[in-house]
Amino acid sequence: MKLQQLRYIWEVAHHDLNVSATAESLYTSQPGISKQIRLLEDELGVQIFARNGKQFTEITPAGKLIIQLAGEILSKVDDIRHVADEFRDERSGTLAIATTHTQARYALPGVVRAFMRRYPQVSLTMHQGTPMQIADMVSKGEADLAIATEAMELFDNLVMLPCYRWNRCILVPRGHPLAEKEALSLQDIAQYPLITYVFGFTGRSKLDEAFSRENLQPKVALTAVDADVIKTYVRLGLGVGIVAHMAYDPKADADLVALDASHLFRDSVTRIGLRRDSFVRGYIFDFIHEFAPHLSREVVERTLKLRDKQEIDALFAGVSLPRY
Repeated sequence: MKLQQLRYIWEVAHHDLNVSATAESLYTSQPGISKQIRLLEDELGVQIFARNGKQFTEITPAGKLIIQLAGEILSKVDDIRHVADEFRDERSGTLAIATTHTQARYALPGVVRAFMRRYPQVSLTMHQGTPMQIADMVSKGEADLAIATEAMELFDNLVMLPCYRWNRCILVPRGHPLAEKEALSLQDIAQYPLITYVFGFTGRSKLDEAFSRENLQPKVALTAVDADVIKTYVRLGLGVGIVAHMAYDPKADADLVALDASHLFRDSVTRIGLRRDSFVRGYIFDFIHEFAPHLSREVVERTLKLRDKQEIDALFAGVSLPRY
């Protein structure tokens, strides 16, 4: 059994069983991959992939377990390289962050600027996606950190560190009837078509919960993953926008009115997610601390050792999170 063979089965499984696409991504030949997979199957005495002729059609039950273990082994191999990198040169390397548009656009620029000035030799990559995609990338070892509000609790191998609290605002064009209200209610908002985040995105669940508690069924006219897209359609008069308050810029959005909605919706908490079994390089600890100053290296290391979510919640129960 060779590491190369484990890499091949892992990559084929994550390229929709397409050996040609896998070979292209690994800069090798399709016959070479097929041969090594067959040799591994012969050695193990079980099929990893079911076939129709030369085409892989599905992963066998045994193959699913073998590929899962292969992913864990490959992750540990990467950790060995990271350890070597850490002791060889602690100020250079790579950092892959998976996050949402709102975090990348509004919460992270200052943090990234400070980090890059401190670590100019670290190559930083930022992946954007839905919370589920983000968490999945870190769960699979394709990114080092996930920064999001939703979905990460669905992945057992991720540890979630609370960073800050935030709430929402209602966006309307100047002169809109809602802008004349002294104190908004959910009933007021529900009278208008809503433009907000896609479900499962940037605290959308708290929004849906609030309307449900009041037995209201608002008309969601349009959903988007991008707060700037939401603002564009509010400007067109297509509805009332509901976005994270951090997404409102008084200068750039001077043609819109931001109405406080913190009394209508429960706070959301943005978190950083890491794999439990990952090796965390020194500069990654520094990035986390820059983003959330209460998350010192000691606190992060302690949290990574905890296995139970209730233990993690208890650890942060007395921490007063900053509000964005």
